[in-house]
Formats: sequence, C-alpha cells, structure tokens
Amino acid sequence: MLASFLRTVAKVAVASLIVGTILAHFGITAEQLMSEVGLAPERVLELARRGLAWALPNLLLGALIIVPLWFIAYIFRPPGRSSE
Repeated sequence: MLASFLRTVAKVAVASLIVGTILAHFGITAEQLMSEVGLAPERVLELARRGLAWALPNLLLGALIIVPLWFIAYIFRPPGRSSE
C-alpha cells in the first residue's frame, strides 16, 4: 500500500514538473495565476498555516487511538499472514 502511494506521489510530481516547465516556457508564473484567481502569496501561506494549525492537533489526537489499536492488531495477527 505504501509503495502504491509513493508511486502515485512520484507520478504527480513528474506530471507537475512537466506542466510547470511548459507553463514557464510560455512565460506563465505562479504569481500570475494566483493573482488571476485573487490570491496573494501571503494569503496562501496564511491559509496553509491555519490549515496546519487545525490539522496537527486533530492528527495527533487520532493517532493516540489509532496507533495502539493498529499495534494490538499487528501483534495478534496469525503468523505467516501477510497484510497485502
């Protein structure tokens, strides 16, 4: 499952790099695109900070329950049985 996720992330990164290169060739910048939709770089950073400030405590709270449950399930799994 992790390998599939990493493959997907790599594909998205390569596709983004290709599209970014094509857009840069035509003189289109990220600042131009953001200004067209009404976003300033400072606003994007503020939204990212607010999102992280909301997500991080919830992520840690959920991990306090999920990680021990996963560990218990992992320990009590029958031997020789693969999760894939």
